[in-house]
Amino acid sequence: MMIRILIADDHHVVRRGLAFFLGTQQEIEIVGEAGNGKEALELARSLKPDLILMDLVMPEMDGIQATRCIKREFPAIKILMLTSFSDQDHVIPALEAGASGYQLKDIQPDELISCIKKIIAGESQLHPKATSHLLANLSSKARKTIDVLTNRELDVLKEIAKGKSNKEIAATLVITEKTVKTHVSNLLSKLELADRTQAALFAVKNQLVE
Repeated sequence: MMIRILIADDHHVVRRGLAFFLGTQQEIEIVGEAGNGKEALELARSLKPDLILMDLVMPEMDGIQATRCIKREFPAIKILMLTSFSDQDHVIPALEAGASGYQLKDIQPDELISCIKKIIAGESQLHPKATSHLLANLSSKARKTIDVLTNRELDVLKEIAKGKSNKEIAATLVITEKTVKTHVSNLLSKLELADRTQAALFAVKNQLVE
């Protein structure tokens, strides 16, 4: 299966370099390039790529704004932030906007390919610095009591933290996959978390799993 990728970066050299390298991979197709967030949004609407490599600081519309708009219209499109910024002021908003991954531009080529494939497979890929910022941000949310969750939601949260997919959780808890999706949606809403990655970190922070 081909992975259709859109590259959004305001530096032409960066876009061309990424397009050239990724284009050599048999399972990857570069479907377009955008020089700013507004162009990325417009191309996402017309091309509907599987994944967008998104820069953060761009003219007209930055990467965070573009990510928020794209995820609102096309939840299935995966977005990997590829940037030079690793501070909390950029990491947290990017993840809250819906990015599935956050990596720095010094990432090794083979690691970037691996990261892209894992995100397409449904995993979250965070640079260690991004993870540390996310944990720090969740420390305040960790004070929220898990008592707001039902017993079944708590069970689902523990399985999420073990890295299981909805299908695997359904098999483990002997419930339907649709029911799992409902529980996941409810627990994320109750705990005010953006995605499964934050849910897993929340579970670890509260010592629900090792």
